Amino acid sequence: MSSVPDAAAGDELKQTKEMEDAEKYSFMSTLTKAPKKQIQFADDMQEFSKFPTKTGRRSLSRSISQSSTDSYSSAASYTDSSDDEVSPREKQQTNSKGSSNFCVKNIKQAEFGRREIEIAEQDMSALISLRKRAQGEKPLAGAKIVGCTHITAQTAVLIETLCALGAQCRWSACNIYSTQNEVAAALAEAGVAVFAWKGESEDDFWWCIDRCVNVDTWQANMILDDGGDLTHWVYKKYPNVFKKIRGIVEESVTGVHRLYQLSKAGKLCVPAMNVNDSVTKQKFDNLYCCRESILDGLKRTTDVMFGGKQVVVCGYGEVGKGCCAALKALGAIVCITEIDPICALQACMDGFRVVKLNEIIRQVDVVITCTGNKNVVTREHLDRMKNSCIVCNMGHSNTEIDVASLRTPELTWERVRSQVDHIIWPDGKRVVLLAEGRLLNLSCSTVPTFVLSITATTQMSMLPACTCLHLMPI
Repeated sequence: MSSVPDAAAGDELKQTKEMEDAEKYSFMSTLTKAPKKQIQFADDMQEFSKFPTKTGRRSLSRSISQSSTDSYSSAASYTDSSDDEVSPREKQQTNSKGSSNFCVKNIKQAEFGRREIEIAEQDMSALISLRKRAQGEKPLAGAKIVGCTHITAQTAVLIETLCALGAQCRWSACNIYSTQNEVAAALAEAGVAVFAWKGESEDDFWWCIDRCVNVDTWQANMILDDGGDLTHWVYKKYPNVFKKIRGIVEESVTGVHRLYQLSKAGKLCVPAMNVNDSVTKQKFDNLYCCRESILDGLKRTTDVMFGGKQVVVCGYGEVGKGCCAALKALGAIVCITEIDPICALQACMDGFRVVKLNEIIRQVDVVITCTGNKNVVTREHLDRMKNSCIVCNMGHSNTEIDVASLRTPELTWERVRSQVDHIIWPDGKRVVLLAEGRLLNLSCSTVPTFVLSITATTQMSMLPACTCLHLMPI
């Protein structure tokens, strides 16, 4: 056989290889010149991104992170950076109808808030059904309701249902971190007198409550409360208004405790409805809502892995049961502290170890309070915790963890991300405090709409009953 074809094939293969090497060299040369073009592209992306951040920088990745922690939707991204520099109390805002009877972060967010409310309505069938059925009857005509609750999309559906049934409403937030700014803006645009924004100061908190109550041409005759702050403010600051209240509807165990204190002292002169102890609140909201939202809040704020972590949950009521079930399912080693013998026995039967907090505080990685009581975690406990221990609260009030005792000169507070503070001891030990000891799930994450619909429907059903109760002797 002739070798000429083989030689020709060899020359052709050599030529092909040389061409490939030349193309490869040309491609590599292009890459070495690419940085200038890439930098220009990055600049273009920064210019294209219109998502402001708290520092005024316009960064796409930062803005997405901001919206995920500062609010429950991307609507928070579409705020002007100057909003964070000026208090809403100092800004003059009006809605499309010319009304300024509100105080929110940014009324321009109303469109995004309306979308949030519409999404929530899709999973709140009971409340929407009640609204449609009774809208023509106006059973709440004449009711002037002042409310203090978490202002979320789900609460907005409740507020708009109250208005649709004939009530006039003025609303403030029961938690300085739980307000969805875009939802508050949507309510203000719809004509509701709402005074709330995410990140209020303590002074702002009480100012908002007072703006809801202290109105010359409007006097409340019903209270819908979550935590008892509004009830006690009206009782102490406006006793004449308090005496004319037809009824109080209280949602949380903290607020119920405060009502019982007033009752035992003989100072509760108006009917009060206890939503917290209703079957629908205890067995659904307290249990299932907390079971699903505790992990969401912890993951968003700390990125913690639960498998193998030592966790102590203070309180084994319905909230504690929900938290423990979720943590156990992900492999956490869960211990319980509980003063009620029945609940303690339930914890034992469910496979949890019941301990005293003093005995285990040095070993645990996470501490969660779910009691509705005060000073469950004290400064002594905090001093004895291990480095990087995570501390958070799933009860209503911010008094379960003695946060005030941590504001001393020898301790350093370092804000590492939204709602996450590192408290640094002189020896370098750090304790991770979430939401400054306030309610974790509503401050740092979201909650299931369907479960909240059950509680909102219960609250809605109790308000007409208050109209009749105020006529009965106490």
